[in-house]
Amino acid sequence: MKIRPLSDKVLVERVEAEAKTAGGIVLPDAAKEKPQKGKIIAVGEGKLLEDGTRKQVQVKRGDLVLFTSYAGTEIKVDGKEYLIMDETDIMAVIEK
Repeated sequence: MKIRPLSDKVLVERVEAEAKTAGGIVLPDAAKEKPQKGKIIAVGEGKLLEDGTRKQVQVKRGDLVLFTSYAGTEIKVDGKEYLIMDETDIMAVIEK
């Protein structure tokens, strides 16, 4: 199944949380926080402005991004978990 976000929405797959602390302590699943980092899977066409034009989305498929703690709506498709969120919930693009 394919999902195509509408308007200025983006589909994000969370990047797995670290299993160890910086000091080398292995964390159990219950102690891990949900990561605020993810990979853009799909983007919408952009927000429709009052004059009928569309404002382009600033991120693209494949970008690694940081987003707010409570961003988006969690969905499950074909056994994989994703987030659908507004572009405004994205705080930054991680560049390598």
